[in-house]
Amino acid sequence: MKQLYQPFDVCVADMEHWNERALIYQFFEIVQIMEGEGVRVTNSHNYTYHKGSIFLFTPTDCRGFESTTPTRFCSIRFSSVFLEQYKSKPERERIMRWLKQLETIFTHHNRFEEILIKRSADCDMIASLIGNMIDEYTNKQSYYTENLQHLVTLVLNILSRNAAPEQPLIADNRCDEPLINKMLAYIHRNIDQPEKLRLKNLAAQFNFSEHYIGEYFKKFTTSSLQDYVTKYKLKIIEQRLLHTDHPINRIAAEFGFSDESHLSRHFRKHTNHTPAQFRKVHKA
Repeated sequence: MKQLYQPFDVCVADMEHWNERALIYQFFEIVQIMEGEGVRVTNSHNYTYHKGSIFLFTPTDCRGFESTTPTRFCSIRFSSVFLEQYKSKPERERIMRWLKQLETIFTHHNRFEEILIKRSADCDMIASLIGNMIDEYTNKQSYYTENLQHLVTLVLNILSRNAAPEQPLIADNRCDEPLINKMLAYIHRNIDQPEKLRLKNLAAQFNFSEHYIGEYFKKFTTSSLQDYVTKYKLKIIEQRLLHTDHPINRIAAEFGFSDESHLSRHFRKHTNHTPAQFRKVHKA
């Protein structure tokens, strides 16, 4: 596991051979391949890359690379704290709501499919914005932090419009695998809305009986529906504890817990730490 010890970092590096096993990095990362070819390894899935390929990793992704030719890449790394540094409170709140939506979009894509930039103009725009980020970060002229924040959000906006589904999710019983992916994406997108994830509402959303939906879910994930929702919710809460300074009672309320002690009971059961202990140990 790797940490980022500052809100933002840019690194341009050469990689002839990747000598590390895939790791979970506790930060967001945008990677642009500047030269070379090989395979991106993400959550045990392999995706080929080439010059111009662009990837976004979330804090929960396990990632690595297998290069087949010498590779040069630009890595832009940032925590949610970096985007929380906007000066006005309304802007900070807007950014955090938006970042939470992106978190669910990219968590789904990095587990089930590769993000493809559909328009060549979008690829060119991202490449230009990344070049501007490198310049701002290297030269550190006046207002460079604010400029970097805006450049990051522009890149994420372009990536998200290529990753977000063009049509609303609907149940489709004609194809089992896409349906389970849709169910998982729905859970991820609504993880902070407990009412939508109740068995009755999930069954209605995907046109299942309440009895069968749990059986169907376990068939494809080997996990019970309730256990999956709980573990995913706690994984996202871990990221809130690591990458924000939000009070624990605020995080508890965000995810439908009645108070901090209610969250602590569930969190300790799965991690052997209270949220406060977890934050103290892992942010030390």
